[in-house]
Amino acid sequence: MDSEYSIDAETLDATTRPVRAEDYRTYLLVLARMELAKASLVRPKTDASDIVQDTLLKAHRGRDQFRGGSEAEFKVWLRRILANVVTDARRRWGTGKRDAALEETCYDDLSRYSMRLDALIPAPQDSPSQQVAKKERAALIAEALNAMPEEQRRAIELRYLGEYSMKETAEAMQRSEASVAGLVRRGLETLNRKLNPRG
Repeated sequence: MDSEYSIDAETLDATTRPVRAEDYRTYLLVLARMELAKASLVRPKTDASDIVQDTLLKAHRGRDQFRGGSEAEFKVWLRRILANVVTDARRRWGTGKRDAALEETCYDDLSRYSMRLDALIPAPQDSPSQQVAKKERAALIAEALNAMPEEQRRAIELRYLGEYSMKETAEAMQRSEASVAGLVRRGLETLNRKLNPRG
């Protein structure tokens, strides 16, 4: 997409390609959906895509502040901006105005979601593109999740990223546990096919 989100190639080490915040839109979208669900923000007031758009805008405006040297550090920087945007939204809508530790708690949550996202589908051990897969795994999984049918995606996100029990997932989705179990199974099969096409 636009080069306006590009981070100067000189800020990255020689083993990485230039990083663009826009490349992580779907990754940020998954994290934002999880944090908004946890925060129980009222949907008409804000949604994940608005939060992500604000995050990308702040990343663009503050791109000179990025001091890292790798894509992993860039993702940490983006998560920090996302935590700030979510925290601002919560304060704006009255759900945490006095909580000084709110942003740090939000950042910790986002980091946990990111680790769970990265570990959701094990990477193939002998893949010829193993190094690329390691660096971009969470972003690839996020893209695959966002391309799934909404109910499958929601079931996977709640169950594995939010670490809801099957019962809690069913309650949150207002479905039976058997129905949710089917959504989770089909969702994992879909992710596996997308991420490991060679089986």
